[in-house]
Amino acid sequence: MVNYLLTLAIMSFMNENIIIIGGGASALMLASLLPKNTATVIESNAGLGAKILVSGGGKCNITNTNMGTEYFLGDEQFLQPALKRFNEKALLQWLERQRLMPVLRKETQYFCKDSAKELLNVFLKESRKQKILVNEKVLGVSKRDNVFYIKTDKQTLMADRVVVASGGLSFPILGASGIGYEIAEHFGHSIVKTSPGLVGFTVQKEQFFFKALSGVSTDVVIKIGETLCKGGLLFAHKGLSGPAVLDASLYWEKGKIEIDFLPGFSWNSLKGSKKQLSSLLPMPKRVTKAFLIQFDIEDKMGSKLTSDELAQLQLLNHYAFAPAGTFGYSKAEVTKGGVCTDEVDAKTMMSQKTEGLYFTGEVLDVTGRLGGYNFQWAFSSAYSCAKFLTRGKNEN
Repeated sequence: MVNYLLTLAIMSFMNENIIIIGGGASALMLASLLPKNTATVIESNAGLGAKILVSGGGKCNITNTNMGTEYFLGDEQFLQPALKRFNEKALLQWLERQRLMPVLRKETQYFCKDSAKELLNVFLKESRKQKILVNEKVLGVSKRDNVFYIKTDKQTLMADRVVVASGGLSFPILGASGIGYEIAEHFGHSIVKTSPGLVGFTVQKEQFFFKALSGVSTDVVIKIGETLCKGGLLFAHKGLSGPAVLDASLYWEKGKIEIDFLPGFSWNSLKGSKKQLSSLLPMPKRVTKAFLIQFDIEDKMGSKLTSDELAQLQLLNHYAFAPAGTFGYSKAEVTKGGVCTDEVDAKTMMSQKTEGLYFTGEVLDVTGRLGGYNFQWAFSSAYSCAKFLTRGKNEN
């Protein structure tokens, strides 16, 4: 009688070959690459690819011509196999076969031509060959007798293999959650401390004058340790944002950062000049005047600067201060930290603790800089995983 009831219970489960947890970039690439009817994608949102649609200002920065492990936070030995196996050229070729031709902008960055919906439409078409479950939240995963049991808020599914492609904690408004980390920990994996990445900095009282400059941007170089982040800095009502700041947030934990507000500027150009400082310094006038007030220096001709005033102004080449914190996960484009890559096979993305369990994309302790690197990682890691799932352990 007990065996009969057990059989009935098992029959009530949906038996699937591969379960993919998540409906973002990495999950959709994996679903697109796998053979027809081999996987089920489970997404908690009402639709797939919500984060794709809002990325890159709605145009989705897909990848970058300058691709390499140096553009990532993560273990180089772990990153290298996936990035080499499916690099930016291979990705662009794959997209071309799907009749999507990204355009090159900002010298090295590939974007969708008109909107991120172009990329999402490719994935919606390609992943249609798999079963898609939306509005379904994964609550946990367990394994017994070589079978995975995936419990959702609607049912329990069985699978031979499970791929955790659930992303990180950034953009909770788009359904982000920590379920991927919870699953990893359940199976004995270590989680490298998570924090918001590619995010703006809040400021302390001494830098509150930045807030009055909200909406103004200027080119800078930010130094954190030995790392340099170049690009635009945007003054925001909460503090600082912009490309250089977002990149810098990947390397900042606590303590001071140093900003060069006048990269490459020659101070000799001030000598003998009859122009006002607000016109001489190559920054927006509002920014220059704000700093002059902070330094208690009159906006006067360059020729009338005293040596002490010049020395004070030269601090703009290495303006040091400690951010109060970041804008948090609600404004962060990615999550730093994640599943420890020491415990995941670099060639297959399979757990080294539990056979048949895989991790791809942002849930891993891999974070790229601004410029298409995180999408490239999502796609490259999914490709490695797909090849192994398709061809098995003999795949090199």
